[in-house]
Amino acid sequence: MRYWLMKSEPSEYSIDDLARDGSVAWFGVRNYQARNFMRDQMKPGDLAFFYHSSCEQPGIAGICEISKAAYPDATQFDPSSKYYDPKATPDNPRWFNVEVRFKRKTRLLPLSELRAHPELAQMRILQRGNRLSITPVDPREWAFIERLL
Repeated sequence: MRYWLMKSEPSEYSIDDLARDGSVAWFGVRNYQARNFMRDQMKPGDLAFFYHSSCEQPGIAGICEISKAAYPDATQFDPSSKYYDPKATPDNPRWFNVEVRFKRKTRLLPLSELRAHPELAQMRILQRGNRLSITPVDPREWAFIERLL
């Protein structure tokens, strides 16, 4: 099993939305490294922190589980979608998504609190310049954060 952190803007899709829906396709990722994590490494049963980003108080808001392995993101083929990619074709898709299932909502663990723990100093999300929407989480970091939640 692997562990992940997946960012979403709560104004677009929040942990409360996932709790309501039960599961969702994690679509719209348009960064090659994040895409590769989904396509090549994420497997059903992996767990992820659901992270609220680009909001007043960013932080971990819940836990979800990868419920379906990567498959082509349909939004890349839809000209009316903001995620449309004219270079993508059904025979040669460029973008993928996984499906995630709601596990539980947690207290909001703010970015400032994550930064305050030396045990998390190497965590990808805390590294200068990191803008990835999906990052791996080390099992020791996962266990430490779970104790904080």
